[in-house]
Amino acid sequence: MSAVMERAPAPSPVADSDEKRRNVSAWRAEDVYVLLGSFVSALSINILLFTQLTSATGLLGFLAATYVTFLALYALVSWLEAPGPLVRDRLVTVVVHSLALVAVIALGSVIIYTVGRGSAALHHLNFFTHDMVQAGPLQPLTVGGIEHAIVGTLWMIFIALAICIPLGLTCAVFLTEVPGRLARFVRTLTEAMTALPSIVAGLFIYATLILSLGFNKSGFAAALAISVMMLPIIIRSADVVIRLVPGSLKEASYALGAGQWRTVRHVVLPTVRSGLTTSVILGSARGIGETSPVLLTAGFTAALNTNPLRGPMVSLPLYTFETVQSPEHTMIERGFGAGAALLLLVLILFTVARIIGGRGPGHATVRQERRRAAASIRDLQRMSERGKVN
Repeated sequence: MSAVMERAPAPSPVADSDEKRRNVSAWRAEDVYVLLGSFVSALSINILLFTQLTSATGLLGFLAATYVTFLALYALVSWLEAPGPLVRDRLVTVVVHSLALVAVIALGSVIIYTVGRGSAALHHLNFFTHDMVQAGPLQPLTVGGIEHAIVGTLWMIFIALAICIPLGLTCAVFLTEVPGRLARFVRTLTEAMTALPSIVAGLFIYATLILSLGFNKSGFAAALAISVMMLPIIIRSADVVIRLVPGSLKEASYALGAGQWRTVRHVVLPTVRSGLTTSVILGSARGIGETSPVLLTAGFTAALNTNPLRGPMVSLPLYTFETVQSPEHTMIERGFGAGAALLLLVLILFTVARIIGGRGPGHATVRQERRRAAASIRDLQRMSERGKVN
């Protein structure tokens, strides 16, 4: 062949580097302008309607009308430059983010209001180190405190966790690893108990432990009532988390010769440890704020009681409930201070739970890696000795 085939020139790397690709995962400046413009337009329209054109009043109605107008304007402006699926995607994104913002604002307002109302009591050190034996309704904030309520809350939640963590996690493993009629019955019963009213749990412990068996009101009885509320939450959430473990991990463990319970111990539970920590946190959040079961089973006292097995014991939620009903301003400030202390206590407990829970799967610490390496060496030695015997 005399003709020489001409090859197409290769694309220049300079041209490729000059090409700018759009990042579809981030918002463009035009999207931000459209969003802000729609919001300002909706706000201006509703200010005009509520102040000049109509006689409508009320902050809640103004906010609702502004939000609906904002969504309509944002959908209209987006429709002028984008197809229908993209408009719906943007609209849903805005709705989801706005609802999340409302939830954060509501939570923040509760925290700020509680801490603000209780700040007068939180400034005094005796508020955390004294009980209410020497303090009456007319006493200033420099007398008395919530020491007895803090001790009672810690005793109750620690006893409840000591009961619920082993029972809840064992039951969740049973529901996942031993399927059958009994597992289906237990799962149905657990789902039904998640909606159990707290007063029913308190009445159950009061009727069985105090009236029938003759025990006195105590912190232990209150912890049992709180456990009834916490246990279904822990079981249900832990069951959902354990069922998310990929089946390939279990099959790989079985293929290496491990049994079912060793697979659960060394594969399933370490994989979902952070999720199990979350389930314990959810259960603790349900139990630590209960008031009516504590009132029925532990009573109320103004003195410090460090023995959870004998005598009445008060918790921070119950103390808050009792003090905010007082007509005295100082007692109301004590109640809000106790509520702020409860928020701080919950934050500390949840932080400790997160630290104990460790990192998620695939992110082991240096200490965990060393323990796994030591366990692998022991397994290898045991298999070698077994092979020599055979």
